[in-house]
Amino acid sequence: MVHHTMATSTTRASKASSKINPMNLRLLRFLSTALIVGTLVACSTTPLPPASPPPASSTPPAVGAVPGDTAPLPPPLAQAKSRWVPVRWAELPGFSTDALHEAWNAWVKGCERPAPAFAPLCGEVRRLSIASPEEQRAWMVSRMQPYRIESLDGNAEGLLTGYYEPLMDAARVPGNGFNVPLYRTPAGLGERKPWYTRQQIDTLPEAQAALQGRAIAWLRDPVDALVLHIQGSGRLRVTEPDGSQRLVRVAFAGTNDHPYQSVGRWLLDQGLVRDATWPGIKAWIAANPQRVNELLWSNPRYVFFREEPLDGLDAAFGPRGAQGVALTPGRSIAVDRQSIPYGTPVWLASAGPTAQLGRLVMAQDTGSAIVGAVRADYFTGWGPEAGDVAGRLKQGLRLWALWPRQP
Repeated sequence: MVHHTMATSTTRASKASSKINPMNLRLLRFLSTALIVGTLVACSTTPLPPASPPPASSTPPAVGAVPGDTAPLPPPLAQAKSRWVPVRWAELPGFSTDALHEAWNAWVKGCERPAPAFAPLCGEVRRLSIASPEEQRAWMVSRMQPYRIESLDGNAEGLLTGYYEPLMDAARVPGNGFNVPLYRTPAGLGERKPWYTRQQIDTLPEAQAALQGRAIAWLRDPVDALVLHIQGSGRLRVTEPDGSQRLVRVAFAGTNDHPYQSVGRWLLDQGLVRDATWPGIKAWIAANPQRVNELLWSNPRYVFFREEPLDGLDAAFGPRGAQGVALTPGRSIAVDRQSIPYGTPVWLASAGPTAQLGRLVMAQDTGSAIVGAVRADYFTGWGPEAGDVAGRLKQGLRLWALWPRQP
């Protein structure tokens, strides 16, 4: 999935049972409740921990010495945009307390399309999905080597933002206030590069003709459509022509090949706002409804979607990321692949006003604004709560790549 941040300060989100995966148990309970009440409402399954006053450093303190971590440290590793410095497990904040079974779901998902370095470990990863946290930690210490990720000039501090999957009401046919289309890719998209801009798509008859009959569904608000374009995917509660409702996903299918421009940055550059967070943007829109198109057209990039079913346990995971596997709320991140290869387990530490995090995550996605050695976009889930967290998350970050030990 390709997603974008909205620029500057605007951003897009116990012990394991010996027999039943805890997340699946929670999911089954959730799905049973949904059937009883007959709703199609979805929400984030993994809320962030409550924030506490941040310490002076951007990361929580590290734990004490880790048993079994006695092997000699290997040499550093080099990536195109980062260098990896080997460290002891004791350097990783939260390693002794993280609920690893939650991350294991993301790791098992990653094993559906593993990076070559991790494919030999996937059998063990799957078997350990029902292990205790102590067993999972001991396995990680014995099989993996942590490396502190730094920029090429040695800076280990970076930026964490968030993204999410919006949940919106939609209609299968236009009318009754639903008049903003979400389109499939048009025929012949690749024959014209770049394709029409966002403004041209909205105004030119030839662009409209090329998209005739390509609408997946219709939204009420053009700003909601822009949010879907920015996030790269979303969940729609669609009203069908017979009045029934379905929950479906619209996933990223392509773009018009124009560069992404942040509407938040446009507002700042025009001197129209000082607060370019999403709440600040919405406040400006409410006060300036006659300028909404001007705001939208400042971003020429346009995203096309494909519809995917959303039922069963699939509804408990996010869209497929750039690695090609479904994202796990709170445990999947988007990275710069020139710094961290897809499928890499990563230890993430971040402390700030929105969240205190020291946890295992998986590098499973990317984004056009996610550039640099120590840079991550944190998948918060779906629905309004996840969107609120993603919109506020902008704080310091440190990362450690976990790489298989050499025999």
